[in-house]
Amino acid sequence: MKKRQLGKSGIEVAPLMLGGNVFGWTADEPTSFKILDAFVAAGMDFIDTADTYSTWVPGHKGGESETIIGNWLKSRGQRSKVVIATKVGAEIPGEGKGLSRTWMMRQVEGSLKRLQTDHIDLYQSHRDDANTPMDETLEVYAQLIQQGKVRAIGCSNFKAERIQEALAVSRKHGWPRYESL
Repeated sequence: MKKRQLGKSGIEVAPLMLGGNVFGWTADEPTSFKILDAFVAAGMDFIDTADTYSTWVPGHKGGESETIIGNWLKSRGQRSKVVIATKVGAEIPGEGKGLSRTWMMRQVEGSLKRLQTDHIDLYQSHRDDANTPMDETLEVYAQLIQQGKVRAIGCSNFKAERIQEALAVSRKHGWPRYESL
């Protein structure tokens, strides 16, 4: 499988990413493990999830997908063979949302625990947060990268103007930039 560079992050990935939003929702753990096994056996390595997957299912609280992926990583010993992307910022009902320092620092720890890993390869802003200054969000990402908890950052569901703002803030302060959308 020919890999591609993820922005300027230095991370190389297969050209297709596996979306993990079904893990713990329409795919139980044994089915999810089979999907993940087949995905890696086919030469793929890029897996996406989020802290909110699958809050929309009655009785779920979020993090179910990350938990299943973490259990798979632990049982298969595949961490070095895959690139894990997860997201922060979308609402977890009854708990919170956004890209503030407090929320992000709390959520990264939960994601790392559920994923059973010491780092997230691509940590993504799931939804834009107009109530939090872009400087605050990007400074937190810079700290997480410096601490070794995150390798690169991306964004999701952002408008072009906000991406431009984020890139300008990153340049101004020498902080990491969003490498993916």
